[in-house]
This record gives sequence, structure tokens and C-alpha cells, in this order.
Amino acid sequence: MRRLIRHPATQAVLARLVGLYLVLVVRTSRWELVGAGPALARIAAGQPLILAFWHERLPMIPPLRALAGAAEPAAQRVTPRVLVSQHRDGRFIGDAVRRFGVEMVYGSSRRGGAAALAGLLRTLKGGDPILITPDGPRGPRRRAAPGVAQLAALSGAAVVPVGAASSAHRRLGSWDRMMFPLPFGRGVLACGPLIDVPRDGAAAALPMIELALDAACAAADAACGIPVEVAA
Repeated sequence: MRRLIRHPATQAVLARLVGLYLVLVVRTSRWELVGAGPALARIAAGQPLILAFWHERLPMIPPLRALAGAAEPAAQRVTPRVLVSQHRDGRFIGDAVRRFGVEMVYGSSRRGGAAALAGLLRTLKGGDPILITPDGPRGPRRRAAPGVAQLAALSGAAVVPVGAASSAHRRLGSWDRMMFPLPFGRGVLACGPLIDVPRDGAAAALPMIELALDAACAAADAACGIPVEVAA
């Protein structure tokens, strides 16, 4: 059974089903984008951005491009790229979310890291935004790997901390306690203040990015009426 589930054909079918389910969630939920003004202003000015969010909130990210495009027409002209791992899990995620107007850049610190970094830098230089989960794909939960700050320092692109939540959801038993949205809820995507990282300031910026991501998640949770999570 495990071999069957891992077969590429089975993975393709499952990714399609997950993608269709997320379409259902997006269309039946009431979504709101808050705090995005400064980020949208930079997109309007043609400046690239690095949108960072914790891995656990990934299933609520698909409405982001449509919401940004509705608020700022310039956002409709850019194509976000999502960094996902070359592992089959990363490719599964890529196949599931591609229908929401994003493209994939495959790589991680363990596999394809140099090629992925080069691709991300090219994307940012071309003006398109990057979406990245600093604690993915394997954790530890809510601990940012250095790559997000290093990418910001090298590219000059600001980091946008993004939190996402849905009032209708279930917590999965995964390493990140992923919040999986259900239909007919209220969804909120909350953007925190932009973080500009100096060329030689990657190490110092990393704790700031972690705190900002936690704060963005807390803001999204509060807007959806979700109780404050108690740290383990």
C-alpha cells in the first residue's frame, strides 16, 4: 500500500484532488487581506518582495494572489514563485497549488540549494515575488533557516511576514501542526511590517523574521476568533 501511495501516478491524482479541495475552500470561504498596503506599494513601484510564512499555514496561502490583485492592479502582472523541496512532498505541494497562479522553484538547503538560490535571485531581479516557508520542509517548527534572511540580504528585496488562518479548520498531526482549512469559514491573510535586510545583516535579521512571522500568525488568528496558541 505504501508503495502504491508513493507511486508518481497516485501522487498526481492525490495532488489534483487536494488542489480541487482547496479551490472549494477558497470559493466557499470569506477571505480578507489585511496590512498589505506597504507591500502592495512596493509591487506597484516594481520592487520585488520575499513573502515568508510558516509551513503550517501553507494551505491558506492560495487566495493571496487573487486578493493582492484585487487590491493593487500591478500585482496581477507579476508571477509569484514558491520555493519547494525536490523531495516528493515538495513536488506534491507544487502540483496541488499550481492552479492558483504560482510557479515552482525546486530546491532546499539539502538538495539543489545552489540552483534554487540562483533561480530565486533571477526571479527577484526580474521583479516577481518569492514565497518561502523558512521552517520547511522538515522543521523544526517555527524556526527559520538562514536562507530567507540570506536571500533578502543578497537580493535587496524586503521580507513580508505573512500569517494566514481560517475560522473553520482542523489541526493535523504533522510535525508543524498544520492548520488545514475547511469550507464555509472566514479566512484572513495578515501581512506584518516589511523587513529590509542589510547586505551584511542576515544573521541579525533572522530572529526579527521569526518574531514577525509569529506576530502575523497571531494577528490572523485573532481576526478569525482563534484562541491564542499556548507554547508547548
